[in-house]
This record gives sequence, structure tokens and C-alpha cells, in this order.
Amino acid sequence: MATEDIKNKSSQEQQMPDKGRRDALKTLATVPVLGALAYGVYKTRKNALQSRNISDVFQVSNKQAVFLEPQKDGKQIRLGIIGFGIRGKQLMRAAGFAEPSWIDEMKEANRKNKKDHRYEQYLEQDDLNVVVNGVCDIFDVYGEAAQLAGSNIYREGSDGKFGPAPKRYRTYQELLAAPDIDAVIIAGPDHWHSTMAMDAARAGKHVYCEKPLSWTVPETYMVRQVIKETGVVFQLGHQGRQTDCYQKAEEIIGNGLLGPVNLIEVCTNRNSPNGAWVYDIIEGANPNTIDWKQFEGNPDRIKEYMDYMTKYGLERYVGPDERSKFSLERFFRWRCWWDYSTGLSGDLLTHEYDAVNQIMHVGIPHSATSSGGVYFFKDGRTVPDVLQTTFEWPDKDLTMLYSATLASSRNRGKVFMGHDASMEVSNILAITVDQDSTRYAEKIQQGIIPTDTPFYTYVPGQDSSDSVTSPTELYFAQRGLLYTYVNGKRYDTTHLHIREWLECIRQGKTPSCNIDRAFEEAMTAHMGTRAYLEGRTMYWDKDKEEIVRGEMA
Repeated sequence: MATEDIKNKSSQEQQMPDKGRRDALKTLATVPVLGALAYGVYKTRKNALQSRNISDVFQVSNKQAVFLEPQKDGKQIRLGIIGFGIRGKQLMRAAGFAEPSWIDEMKEANRKNKKDHRYEQYLEQDDLNVVVNGVCDIFDVYGEAAQLAGSNIYREGSDGKFGPAPKRYRTYQELLAAPDIDAVIIAGPDHWHSTMAMDAARAGKHVYCEKPLSWTVPETYMVRQVIKETGVVFQLGHQGRQTDCYQKAEEIIGNGLLGPVNLIEVCTNRNSPNGAWVYDIIEGANPNTIDWKQFEGNPDRIKEYMDYMTKYGLERYVGPDERSKFSLERFFRWRCWWDYSTGLSGDLLTHEYDAVNQIMHVGIPHSATSSGGVYFFKDGRTVPDVLQTTFEWPDKDLTMLYSATLASSRNRGKVFMGHDASMEVSNILAITVDQDSTRYAEKIQQGIIPTDTPFYTYVPGQDSSDSVTSPTELYFAQRGLLYTYVNGKRYDTTHLHIREWLECIRQGKTPSCNIDRAFEEAMTAHMGTRAYLEGRTMYWDKDKEEIVRGEMA
């Protein structure tokens, strides 16, 4: 057959319309088994031909995500843990130390469902070569649980063997003064983050601080200055920095495959009491087992908070009770009140913003405008359960819309909308070409590129970056399960995030979510929060590095 004939035949196969597909299926239907196999071969060949045909306009590498590799025989790092609530427990497990009761639960879950591999995956986590020498929590039940987790060096259940228990400190200041602690993980409430981080840095301890960076605007500048002056290794708790889909998304946008991106939509959707921070009140909690005085907060930070609230007539958001009044509800559900919390902006928006900042390096926005309210959870909270915030970067021709509700679990992803294609990013990545694309117009007209279904799909852990996965794989991936793959091995992203921080300490390097990225996150969140509280647009003066109040909406 002549070369030209082969080309023509290939071109016809590539552009085979639905009718051609139907005719092929009809022909093959007379031999059910072989026919199905034959059509599978045909489809595979057709897809390969299509792939070659579009390679001139759509090029994505097959390289896997790259993260900082552990140093062999690195120095053991001695850890201190401040705060052992929900997030503190997760961070300790990520470092390799789990409560025996949690291991018991995971073993039982696997016994009931052999597909539940959480315990197995926990055991397969890298040994980070760390030891927990000190723990601190102002609630006795949590403090004792942290000691037990820190002694669980063999990762066994209640009937297993344990190592020596770390020392429990009654105050975080005593822990920071301990000479046998090199670095601390801070997982207390929002209103303590910056104070603890600054005190830790001044004590010469490296810092892993759960997000957000700060509760007030003034302390945001202070903590950045202290971290830079002391030179400690700082990592903010945005484990999404270790999500391989984000690295792939950065490559795709950097290569211009979406065309100019002018609009991004990100969201938070939850629909449960736990998701709305109505956490259980733990048995054994009372004024004798909780140090309420320590919980209240640093007096200087409280003054900063109250000064802002009173200056702009926002007293309705304060309280309703005095800070000195003991309350189990406020202790366990502190995220519901501005007195301790940073609300949807600081707690949840920050994850979405940091992902966008990682992918597109947007920095602090030019402006923020917010609206919303307490629409569903009429439980006395002051932070909203519905929030909409618009961020603008006019110098980048870019708008980001954040939409959140704590009363609907409708699945929505991060969507980057470009002139030529849109990209949805969660733990999978899917690109759909725009029907009016300029870049892909010819391929669309030829029928090579569809516009009604995702044209490119990346699923972590697959041999091929462009792959068709099972409905089960897609189901779990779309739920935003936080995992990633390194050299074919599945990892918890929080584990990788802490591993990176520890390796930066050992190797003298800078973590991915360092103090500069943390400062950008904090100021962006504060702009969104202040826009909501005051009902006006907030602007960022990048020369003066300060938030500027706009006119009332």
C-alpha cells in the first residue's frame, strides 16, 4: 500500500464519526466475544492515532511529582507537640506516632472490610527518624493521650509494646525551654498560633505551625519578622503542597495549554455537624481538667483583636460571653467564634488559596469583597456558615471566586477557566476543551478533540498520565482524599509535608510553605475576613504592605 494511502486511511480512522463507530459495532456483534475484543483493539489504536495527531498542540510530560528526598542516616530530631486535639492527633500520626486506640479502630475496620487499608498504609509510612520528647495540652485527657501516642514507637495497638513516654508539660513555655527538644509542632487554636510560633523561634526551636498563620493582622507582621530574624526552619500546615496533581496543574498552566486564565472558582462544601465545627464534648472535660486561663489567649493578642473590633463598631461579633467564663462548648467548638477563630476565611479558604498560589504564584490579591452570614447553624456562633469572597488581581487579569457552605455537601472542585480549556483539580485533574477555543479550533473541527467530555485526565498513581480509570477510582478521587504517589508508592500528604519540614531542618533548605508563603496566605485570609466583617472592599497596598479599607458596599 502506498504511503499516501496509509495516511488517508489513518486520517479517516481518526475522524471516524459516531456512524462509523456504530457500523463497526454492528459488524462485530455477530461474534460476541471476539467482536468485543476486536473493537477494544480498534479503540486502542484509534486513541493512539488521536494522541499522535494532537501532540503538536497539547504536550504534557509523564514526569511524576518530585518532593524532597530523605537524607540517609540523617540526624535524629527531637520533637515537642503543642496541642493534641483533632489536628494534633493527625499531625502526630503523620510523624509516625498514633494513639493505640486509633490503631485498634483501624485493625477492626480492616477486619470488617478487607478493602480498608488505612492501618496497612500507616505502617508503610517512612520512619522519619524522630522521637517525641515532650507534649503539651491544657486538657488532661488530651495531654495523657499525647503521651501514650508519643510512646507508641512500634505503631501497635492497646495490647502492643511501648517505648518510654514523653514528658508532659503543663505550659507550652515550659516545653519550649526544654533542652532536649529541637523542633515543635503547633496545633493549638487559631488565636494561639503566631504567639506560640514566635516564642518557639525565639527559643531556637524549628516550627511546624498548623494553618492559619495568624489570628490578627498586627501579629502577622511580627511572626514573619521573628522567623526571619531567628533563622529557624518554618513550615505552615498546608499539606496540599505535597499533592502531585498540583504540580501537574502548574506544568499545564505554565505551558499555556489552557490559554489565558482569567477566572478561578474554588469552594468549600460540608454538610454535617462535625464539618461545621460542632465537635463532640469529650468525657472527662470540666474546670478541673481544663486550664481555661491558658485557653483564653495572650493578652497582647486579645488587645489587638479587641482594638480592631471596637474601632470599627464590630462588637456584635464579640462574645457573647466574657473570655474568663468557662465554657465546654467554646473550648471544643472554638472555631465557631471570632474570639478564637479565623472563620471560613482562615480555616478553609486558606487551603484553596494556597493551592492556587502554588499552581499560579498569584501572591496577595489587589482586593477582596465578601458576603454571607449565619444562615443554617443557629447555635450562637458568630462566624458565618455561608461565605462568598471575590479576590481580584487586575495586574494578572485574574479573578478568584471563593464560595462556601457548611450546609450542603454538593461536590464542587477547583476550576481554572482559560480561553482554550478549563481544568478541574482535586486529587484528580481533568481538562475539558472550550468549544470556542482558538488554540484547539482545528482539532475540534476535525472531530479529534471533544468539547463535551474531559479531553485529558490525570489520576495519581496510574502508569500513564492520560488514563481511563474505573468508576471506583474516580469516586474516591473526586472526594478529595488527600494522598499522592511518589515512585509508585502511595503517601499521606500530611506525612510528606512533615517529612519535608524535617528534611529541610537536616539539609539546611527552605520548605515549600515557608514564612513568605505563610504571610501571603494570612494577609489574603485577613482581607477576606475584614471585607465580611465590615461590609466593604479591602485593598492591598503592596508598596506599604498593608490592608486599605475601601468604601462601604
